[in-house]
Amino acid sequence: MLETRKKTMIAMILAGGQGSRLGVLTQKIAKPAVPFGGKYRIIDFTLSNCTNSEIDTVGVLTQYMPLELNAYIGNGQPWDLDRQNGGVSILQPYVKGKRGEWYTGTANAIYQNMHFIEASHPDYVLILSGDHVYKMNYDLMLSHHKAKGADCTISVIQVPYEEASRFGVMSCDENEKIYEFEEKPEHPKSNLASMGVYIFTWDKLRDYLIKDEGNPESENDFGKNIIPAMIKGGENLYAYKFSGYWKDVGTIESLWEANMDLLDPDMSISLYDPPWKIYSKNPVKPPQYIGKEADIKTSFITEGCVIEGQVIKSIISQSVKVGKGAIIYNSIIMPGADIQDGAVVEYAIIGEESIIGKNAKIGDCRDIENPEKTPLITVIGQEIKIGQGVRISAGFMVDKDTDKDTEKVEV
Repeated sequence: MLETRKKTMIAMILAGGQGSRLGVLTQKIAKPAVPFGGKYRIIDFTLSNCTNSEIDTVGVLTQYMPLELNAYIGNGQPWDLDRQNGGVSILQPYVKGKRGEWYTGTANAIYQNMHFIEASHPDYVLILSGDHVYKMNYDLMLSHHKAKGADCTISVIQVPYEEASRFGVMSCDENEKIYEFEEKPEHPKSNLASMGVYIFTWDKLRDYLIKDEGNPESENDFGKNIIPAMIKGGENLYAYKFSGYWKDVGTIESLWEANMDLLDPDMSISLYDPPWKIYSKNPVKPPQYIGKEADIKTSFITEGCVIEGQVIKSIISQSVKVGKGAIIYNSIIMPGADIQDGAVVEYAIIGEESIIGKNAKIGDCRDIENPEKTPLITVIGQEIKIGQGVRISAGFMVDKDTDKDTEKVEV
């Protein structure tokens, strides 16, 4: 039976998206389960934010390729969410009576799990995405919500105007009250971008979810339907301005950039922050071994690794092998990958359990004439074998074993 003790606020994490922009990295796993930072998964940030904000009842809504994500979260113990009174629950679409349906949108996903929310009798519901990298105290946001007497509070961050069209954009008055919301506008009127973090007063949200579900023309989406309907209905919506580090890692470029930011001491996404620890579920591994000829600079080296080559400004996940004479430069190597002797990997993401054969060459997009130019990132999928001496050009995505060179990509 579901928990019935009253909660002030519970969290619902939307973690069912396919993450198609990550290409081969999400062919077999959901985007929130993609490895990050050597020993984490992307969803660790959202789950850890909940724990650090003392939110002890969390629903994780999964759908696309959920097996690995479900197994990873398990009973929630690594995030202190293995509670008898609350804890973490995996919420997937299921058959109701004689029918069942996939989640058709973010709002529909919450609508289909209203019974889970109602069991905790919450005053407020926190809606989160499972694919963002950031540290945030949701309790401070709730205090802002209460102080404003808001029906909905949306966390926002300032972005350059040229990037604003990628986000939901808010227009606010001098009191931070939202009077207009545009989902990915072609010509944005503001640069306050939605972070996909919402606090709703539950009684109010429930009414709008029911009304939206009854509208056959709705896309059942928070940004496209629920929030515009609340503004049109005269509800009190307020912005909560966030000034810390936040990145939507929904593209190859942003995933690579966020990993590289971990290696930059000037960035505010440090993992060495005891008061706001990022928790994760990791199997016990032996200490990393660094060979006598190895050369490592400005990199993360995780447990269980064997490093005998050169690693520069890179993220090396658990149980990775880097052979003699191999070079890893500005790259992300995911768990269990094997970079064999003499291989060179530059500006690349190597998927879990993949093998890069001896003397293979992956990537390389250093532009001597334009050193500030964003590089093309080469991506090798999960459990892929690249043959000995094979050259994979910058910007390629490889989704199957190959022993042949790729054609050069025009930069």
